[in-house]
Amino acid sequence: MVERMVSLSVGIMLATSLLHALPEAFESKADNHTLFAVLLGGLLAFFVLEKFAILRHSHHHEDDGHGHHHGHDKKEAGKAGWMILVGDGLHNFTDGILIAAAFLADPHLGLITGLAIIVHEIPQEIGDFIVLLNAGFSRTRAYVYNLICSLMAVVGGLLGYFTLERGMEWIPYVLVFASSGFIYIAVSDLMPQMQRRATLRETIPQILLIGAGVAIVLFLTRHAHHH
Repeated sequence: MVERMVSLSVGIMLATSLLHALPEAFESKADNHTLFAVLLGGLLAFFVLEKFAILRHSHHHEDDGHGHHHGHDKKEAGKAGWMILVGDGLHNFTDGILIAAAFLADPHLGLITGLAIIVHEIPQEIGDFIVLLNAGFSRTRAYVYNLICSLMAVVGGLLGYFTLERGMEWIPYVLVFASSGFIYIAVSDLMPQMQRRATLRETIPQILLIGAGVAIVLFLTRHAHHH
């Protein structure tokens, strides 16, 4: 089920970025060269953020020959759990701002952006929940902390709505930055996961689900243009 969600989210995220959010931004009065610079900066920023996340998550295992005292790695896993929560909270807070920007630009774009984020978040939240359990959190604590992190999207959404409403000229740049995140996540994170399942039996559903994701965005976009 998680693998299916990953394939669907690739289609939705790429289509939302390339067929809806980026055209919306470039059709605005914003300078095209600046928008492309924001797109480049966004892609590089997400690359750097992911580098820090990878460095943060790499830790030793017990009895790995590094001579740590017993219990060292359990403590390190606990630290990793807290760092994941902080990172996830900031990520959700940013998602809230991006959804607010999309809604202010075009309510239909807001709905599609929200859908893209939700579809991507489901497998990610499941993964985070498992990591928290491995880090020594109880099921209840892992669930509660994950829920608190998810609510950061609401805080970001409210802040984004009231802040960007006063500075509408910033919305195209926020949309481009959001698109750079969607494209980076789809191409560098989700697609490599899918490439590990290389058999024809696994590839055909992946392609169909990517197509379904694109079709959903196209349907919603055309529906928006008819109203």
